[in-house]
Amino acid sequence: MDSREYAFEGAEPDIHGYAHVSREATVVGDVSIGPNANVWPGAVLRGDVGPVEVGRETAIGDGAILHASTVGEKVMVGHGAVLNDADVKDGALVGFNSTVSDAVIGEGSIVAMGTVVPPGYEVPPKSFVRGSPAQVTPLSETTIDPDEVFEAFSSGDYANLAARHEDLFE
Repeated sequence: MDSREYAFEGAEPDIHGYAHVSREATVVGDVSIGPNANVWPGAVLRGDVGPVEVGRETAIGDGAILHASTVGEKVMVGHGAVLNDADVKDGALVGFNSTVSDAVIGEGSIVAMGTVVPPGYEVPPKSFVRGSPAQVTPLSETTIDPDEVFEAFSSGDYANLAARHEDLFE
């Protein structure tokens, strides 16, 4: 176990052999990280009052904090984002410095940078979420091209980038 991986009350992190977790990330307790996921420096994943689950090909950006949260497959969690008791569905993007607390982000949704999603929100699939507090608009009613956004921030590209950082990841 790396010095930044910690057991908590008998629960130890379960990191898939093909995941990339920076040695500068902190992973505590009941945390599972799927294949080809990547967790960048300064991120904290703390599974103490509830598990933290990170799906395959998901990117957890620098300085992000995940506590008792589930993050699906092919999700992008931006730098400095905070997820507390959150459920982020497959293919969603949570922008830099956003906060999601006790809420659900629907599949394929985009949460803009700096957005605050307060407790009790259930963002429908394929929505654009912005503001503080969050306002939700179906992506189909915006000028945002979700394919272009996800291509630009593709977690697959992040997995490739993580693999190129030989000294940063185990």
